[in-house]
Amino acid sequence: MMHRPKKSDPAIVATKPTNKAGGSTAAEPVEPRAGTEGTAHQQSTYRTQCRARVTQALGRVRQVAKANRKERFTALLHHVDIDLLELSFYELKRKAAAGVDGVTWQDYEADLERNLRELHARVHRGAYRAQPSRRQYIPKPDGRQRPLGIVTLEDKLLQRAVVAVLNALYEEDFVGFSYGFRPKRSQHDALDALIVGIERKKVNWILDIDIRDFFGTVSHTWLNRFLEHRIGDERVLRLIGKWLKAGVLEEGVLTQSEEGTPQGATISPLLANVYLHYALDLWLQQWRKRHASGDMIMVRYADDAVLGFEHEADARSCLEDMRARLAEFSLSLHPDKTRLIEFGRFAAQQRKRHGNNKPETFTFLGFKLICGKSSKGRYQLQRKTRRDRMRAKLKDIKDELRRRMHQPIPEQGLWLRQVTTGFFAYHAVPTNNRALSAFRYYVSELWKRALSRRSQKASMTWERMRQIVDEWLPKVRILHPWPRQRFDVKHPRWEPGARIGLAGICAGGAQ
Repeated sequence: MMHRPKKSDPAIVATKPTNKAGGSTAAEPVEPRAGTEGTAHQQSTYRTQCRARVTQALGRVRQVAKANRKERFTALLHHVDIDLLELSFYELKRKAAAGVDGVTWQDYEADLERNLRELHARVHRGAYRAQPSRRQYIPKPDGRQRPLGIVTLEDKLLQRAVVAVLNALYEEDFVGFSYGFRPKRSQHDALDALIVGIERKKVNWILDIDIRDFFGTVSHTWLNRFLEHRIGDERVLRLIGKWLKAGVLEEGVLTQSEEGTPQGATISPLLANVYLHYALDLWLQQWRKRHASGDMIMVRYADDAVLGFEHEADARSCLEDMRARLAEFSLSLHPDKTRLIEFGRFAAQQRKRHGNNKPETFTFLGFKLICGKSSKGRYQLQRKTRRDRMRAKLKDIKDELRRRMHQPIPEQGLWLRQVTTGFFAYHAVPTNNRALSAFRYYVSELWKRALSRRSQKASMTWERMRQIVDEWLPKVRILHPWPRQRFDVKHPRWEPGARIGLAGICAGGAQ
């Protein structure tokens, strides 16, 4: 199945056609032509055929899942074949850190055909064993350390293959206002849905929800029950169980837990979505239909969720009921990060009438959301990059510039251009010009300081620095459209049967 033809293979040696070859004799002698390299055939035709077969197979799973929302799939593991494993392997990051076994992407690719065959055989005869993750800590914007598990490459590619199969199933189940770690859904899609919902619905109160240590407190017992609603293939359930119980290796000590999902594992985001789908999303939909007396919008991205309400009483009632609901599934709301604030089109007028200050702000997916005004004095929901996120990014740049201090300016400039372009690619949204300009200025200042410290005699004037900056750093410009424009393009239809809202607006979502 994974035959790699060689240049000397007679099956691919072509023959140059002759002029007037259709007659009884040829006008010129036939000259053999060397065949193409086998790697070219492998990288294009073979992998394209693999992708077509995989897509067709998963398409059938999706059709059955859509046709019967209560169907339990008793045969799923056979979709994890060598074709899917190979595609999953080439989707992995080439420069990712190695796990506890020390195997890198390049090491595994050196004998890929044999490695995939052995992995496939071990998985299907039940001999596969998940290896523990290697613990590593990464800094958070607030100064704390976030624990991250580095999974072995083989576990990672197998998890990616299983996720591809399960996504075909669960994408037909997940609700429209769930955006985290789903195919063809991004953080900006979640932000668009939230902003359009606030602007087009009667939203006066915002409930900003954060589940405390969600990935570390997920109950394995409840997770297995939720998975069994749709997955009847015991082999797939055993695979997931092996990953959940693989544990973490830190300083030679293996730690295992009966709760939580392995952070850093490819399977974790999907498991998190399954857990919250049954524990929260379906309940929220029912609560809105049964208890909300006014408009209500919902957007969730992983364990962060934002709810909008027309009436304060609805918001407070939902918050109390949600605390009780989550407690049933071993979850709790973060007391400091979960807030109810007055927010929306009429919030400023109402707060001014009661002698209060401007409406409070809240953060979502790296942005601070503000009740502001446009240049014409009209209400405008504005986004601004979170200050702690920008500060953390600038600190990373400062530390890296210190390491690159004596590199030539073109090398430094190329690296800074990549960093700045990446920052702008996410944060260059309408109403965020000031934050983008500030980021570019601070990067320029850090770069000037690094160049000035090359030696005691080194000096860099701002006039010269501006020339360097203009040559290497990208200009500030908005890269994303207004939320309502992109949202209307992606959700052009009204949702059938929805009493409120467009399809995809947190009122019910595009299914």
